[in-house]
Amino acid sequence: MASGWRVLQLADSGFPTGGFAHSGGLEAAVQAGEVRGPGDVRRFVEALVWQAGLGGLPLVGSAWREPSSLPTLDARADAFLTNHVANRASRTQGRAFLDTCARIFPEAVGPVREAARAARVKFHHAPAFGAVLHALDVEQEDALRLFLSLTLRGALSAGVRMGVIGTHESHQVQHAATPLLEVVLAQCKALGVEDLAQPAPLWDLLGATHDRLYSRLFQS
Repeated sequence: MASGWRVLQLADSGFPTGGFAHSGGLEAAVQAGEVRGPGDVRRFVEALVWQAGLGGLPLVGSAWREPSSLPTLDARADAFLTNHVANRASRTQGRAFLDTCARIFPEAVGPVREAARAARVKFHHAPAFGAVLHALDVEQEDALRLFLSLTLRGALSAGVRMGVIGTHESHQVQHAATPLLEVVLAQCKALGVEDLAQPAPLWDLLGATHDRLYSRLFQS
């Protein structure tokens, strides 16, 4: 039961992990003219959820099942994320998530952070997320579900702040995405790192242009 409360705390928008500094590539897509309104945002986040499922959940699940493999999984994430912007964002978010959780839950997560530092990992987000949620006694499926939910919410929040979708519309999109989240979870929850895939190469290419944008609100 206690782990359920931890999930709610981690899902709280006020939990200070820095995730809201990232748009998941949405900012670059908006400036490229590929996303102009709510319909385009919906199309973008659908692809992003599949990317989180096929490119993130295998790492989250593997780290949850075997936290001691974090260094190996971190190296696999680094090799998989060939987009330099996505790679940097993953490292930034992973370090922030691990450091924040180690401060808030020192007894459970402190050892995970110390082991990661000793192994000189790059702190990629997905494997760090899985290892931390295992340390917090969160069930594996709840950890995977939370990862997908935070990915979706982060992109929609970015869309609201950029003015391409309204607050109420963004929550309508989030609600409408529930069946998709369940499908992605069902199809991806048992995948291993050998199954890692990039299902949205066009969005990935657009996201890689983020550093060349004239003006930026987000880090990625």
